Amino acid sequence: MKYISETFADIRKKKMLYFMILPLIIYLIIFAYLPMYGIIIGFKDYSPYKGIIASKWVGLKYFKMFFESHYCWQIIRNTLVINLYGLFIGFPIPILFAILLNEVRVNKYKKVIQTITYIPHFISIMVISTMIIEFCSSNSFINSIIVFFGGERKSLLSEPKLFPLIYTISGVWQQFGWDSIIYLAALTGINMELYEVAKVDGANKFKQIIYITLPGIAPTIILMLILKIGNMLSVGFEKILLISNPLITEASEVISTFVYTRGLQGGDYSYSTAVGLLNAVVNFILLTFANAMSRKLSETSLW
Repeated sequence: MKYISETFADIRKKKMLYFMILPLIIYLIIFAYLPMYGIIIGFKDYSPYKGIIASKWVGLKYFKMFFESHYCWQIIRNTLVINLYGLFIGFPIPILFAILLNEVRVNKYKKVIQTITYIPHFISIMVISTMIIEFCSSNSFINSIIVFFGGERKSLLSEPKLFPLIYTISGVWQQFGWDSIIYLAALTGINMELYEVAKVDGANKFKQIIYITLPGIAPTIILMLILKIGNMLSVGFEKILLISNPLITEASEVISTFVYTRGLQGGDYSYSTAVGLLNAVVNFILLTFANAMSRKLSETSLW
């Protein structure tokens, strides 16, 4: 009761601030929380004609069906492989880029570099996918380079083993400039006097980065890593659907594409909802675990 009374007292005291976030709260309730009612579909034999309430309750039927299917572990494996590629390749690059860009002292060049690296983020996913298909075709300049070094000319998107790498590299190219913004913001919070002291002590630029820059942005890195781990079973389905083909389905089929094709295209709403819910639950468990480990090993955590 004391906590509730203190909360209401705080609301009365800062009512204008709470009024400013009211539209966001309403938006979240309408578009984030109310739709969660649809999760029930995963536990029912849903029929659009009967509606959610009137549809027959089947419990964990569709969850069991998914785990017993022959494609279950292949889909989970593909999702994890793509995300692990993104974690080990895609995650460090924005950090490195932000640190290097922070060392550019000529603001004119710095702004030009930032603008160039931000542009891919605003390119349509359709255009990006078309570019990937063209770059990976047998007649592309990439294949010409491969042939120059003694390789064989062929479509790179016909090789299942290459798909995770192609997906990751294209994603890094598209996002690393935009993702670096949060690290550049964190770098502005580092006390510049620390660098001056380090110079007096004879520390070169590399040592300044190791002992001042990285520790200074470590909390931001940890938070972003926690969020990344919390999405280890989430991969956007749009680009995969656009660049995938039957030759690489064994490597490109992930949970999100399965939910999309099985649910929206196939009309199997209960099955796809069950798989999507399972995906969300596992992601939440991973996020909670990563946050707990971070809180135990450092002083930084989401909660």
